[in-house]
Amino acid sequence: MDENRALRVVDALRQRGTNAHLAREGVYRIGVRVVLGDGREAVWDTDGTAALEAQVIRDGILVGYVPSIEGSEDFDLDRTVDAIARADYARPVARERPTAPPPSAPLPREGGLFRRFLGGFRER
Repeated sequence: MDENRALRVVDALRQRGTNAHLAREGVYRIGVRVVLGDGREAVWDTDGTAALEAQVIRDGILVGYVPSIEGSEDFDLDRTVDAIARADYARPVARERPTAPPPSAPLPREGGLFRRFLGGFRER
């Protein structure tokens, strides 16, 4: 996932009340990190493949994963956000819920006032 797309996904998830952040896992390995609230994090799409998938991590140890979502390489922003919001992380091999949970109160955009400065004015 490229950085601008990841930022748009994070912003849309935060608008739904999902605690999402930009995940920088290495040089040019950027994705979306969703904090699950029980010490686990789901790190979406940092492996450089076109399909949407995630690793669920607790204290640096892999405790689950979301298998590659079929057809996700062609998802637009709304479908990507919906797929991440519908993920059910209750089991080691996560699955998608039939419907997304209702949105909660929006969270503020990450970066605040200096977001464009810190990003080197790359955001479109």
